[in-house]
Amino acid sequence: MTMNLDTSAYLEPTPAGTFYAASSSHMEPARRLLFGILAQSRCPIADSERLTNWSGLDQQATVELISRLQDLGWLTGLDSPLSAPVGPLEDVLPELLKQVSFTGKALLADNQGFYLATSGIPHEAAEALSAVSADLGSLYERHQHLLANNLGLNQQAWTLADASGNSQLGFWPLHIGQQRFVLVIEDRPCLNQPAFRDLVWTLTLRYSTEKLWENQTDNG
Repeated sequence: MTMNLDTSAYLEPTPAGTFYAASSSHMEPARRLLFGILAQSRCPIADSERLTNWSGLDQQATVELISRLQDLGWLTGLDSPLSAPVGPLEDVLPELLKQVSFTGKALLADNQGFYLATSGIPHEAAEALSAVSADLGSLYERHQHLLANNLGLNQQAWTLADASGNSQLGFWPLHIGQQRFVLVIEDRPCLNQPAFRDLVWTLTLRYSTEKLWENQTDNG
C-alpha cells in the first residue's frame, strides 16, 4: 500500500521521541531522522527529499517510517513550526534543567566529568556528581556486552532508588552526535516534558551539524 506524506505539516519530535534519539549513539533510520529534525532551528516542513536524506531510506520507506514514529508517539505534525530556545547556553540550560526534575534539581555533565550547567545543586555537589557520572559511563562501557547483548538491557541510565523503586538520584546519558552528556536528576525525573525536548534540541544545535545525520551507515 502506498502511503502519502502531508507536506503541509511541520514535524515535531515529542519528548518520548527525543529520549529515544538521544538514548544511544547507534545510528539507524529512525534516530537519524529524528536528529535531522532536531538539527534545525525550528521544526521543518515535511519535505520528502530532506526526510529521505536524513533517514537514509527511499521515499516510500521514509513515509512508512514517519507513520510508524507517529504511531509510537515519537513524532507529531504541527500547523505552525516551533522554534528552538534562543540564547547563550549558560542562560538557557539552567531553566530547562529545572523543569526536568520534580524538585527542580538537576545538572548536565560532559563525558569528562565536568558540568556545563546546574539547577538547584550547589557547585561542590555538582562537581562531585559530574565525576560520578563519568565513572558510571566507564562502568557501562566495560559491561555493555553483558547488559545489552546477554540481558537485552538497552538503556544506559543508572539510578539510586528507594525501597519502593523510586529514583532518588538518576544519571541519564544523552548522545548528541559524537558527544556524550549525562543528565543528573535528583528525585523523580520529568523527562516527558517539552523542556526535555528543548534541552536535547539546544544541545544538538550547539554540538552537532545537520551533515552528521546525513548519509550515515548503520554500523549495527
